[in-house]
Amino acid sequence: MARKTSAAGRSTEPEPIQKPELVIITGLSGSGKGSVLKALEDSGFYAVDNLPVELIPKFAELARDNPSIRGAALVVDIREGVGFKQFPAVFSRIRQSVDAQLVFLEADEGALVRRFSETRRPHPLGGRSIIKSIRAERARLAPIRTRADLIINTSKFTVHELREFIGERFVGQRGESTIRIYVTSFGYRYGLPADSDLVFDVRFLPNPNYIPRFKNLTGKNPGVARYIRSFPQTVEFMGRISELLVYLIPHYIREGKSYLTIAFGCTGGQHRSVMIADSIRNNLVKAGFKAKVNHRDILQSSRSA
Repeated sequence: MARKTSAAGRSTEPEPIQKPELVIITGLSGSGKGSVLKALEDSGFYAVDNLPVELIPKFAELARDNPSIRGAALVVDIREGVGFKQFPAVFSRIRQSVDAQLVFLEADEGALVRRFSETRRPHPLGGRSIIKSIRAERARLAPIRTRADLIINTSKFTVHELREFIGERFVGQRGESTIRIYVTSFGYRYGLPADSDLVFDVRFLPNPNYIPRFKNLTGKNPGVARYIRSFPQTVEFMGRISELLVYLIPHYIREGKSYLTIAFGCTGGQHRSVMIADSIRNNLVKAGFKAKVNHRDILQSSRSA
C-alpha cells in the first residue's frame, strides 16, 4: 500500500507494519531486554526468555507452523555462556526459512552503570567492576550487533516509553510517533551535550543577562520570553528551524532512528536557549511529533548568576 504524502513531504497515511513470525531480542545486560519481551508478549507474541541457542531453530519452526501462534519473541544473551558463540550461525540458518528479525538493545555506559547500581544486581560476567564488565560484554556482542535489523539505544527511554515504542514498531503503524524527540537547552560555558544529534547556537540573539531585572530569571519567565521574542531575528529563526525540523524528522524516521536529540545553546543556558527550546518543542508537538524538553544547565547557570 503506497503512502499518501502532504505537500511538505510528510506521510499522512503510513503503511501498516507486517508482523514478523519471530523476533529475537539480544543486547547488553541492563539495556531493557526483559521490558521489550514483556511489551511484545502483551501485544500478542508468544514470549520465551533465555532459550538455549541450540533450541532456537526448533522453536522457530514451531512458531512458524503453529496456527495458534501469530508471532513469537525470545531473548537470547550473554547468560547463555559459551553456547552464545553459536548464535550468529544459528540465526543465519533460521532466516532461510522463517521471517525472523533481530533486535539489538544497548545503552550508554553511564546509563548502564546507574541501572545496575539502582537494582543492585550483579553483571552476568561478574568477577570484575561493573564498568569493565559492560565494556567486555559490549566488545563480545559487537559481531552480533552488526547483524541486527533494529538497534535501539534505551538510554533515554523510560520503561513506559520503551514499551510504547516497541508496540508501535511491531504492532501499530509506522509513522512519526515511532521516534522520540528530545529538545535540550544548554550553556556553552559548560560544554556541548554529548548526546546531541543537532546543535544550534542561539548566542546571536540579544542577551537578557545584561538587563538587571532579567539577570536572575530564566527563559521560562514570561517577561524574559517576551523580550527575546521582541526581536525579528528571533521570530524568523524559530520559524526557519521549525520548518527545517519538520522536513528532516521524517527522513530520520525512514532511516530507523528511534530518538533524536536537538540542542540549543547560549552562553549560560539560562535565558535564550531555554526560551527557544520550549518554543521549538511546542512547535514540534503542534506538527504531530512526540517531543520532550530538558534544560540541562538552567539550575547550574542560575546558581552561578
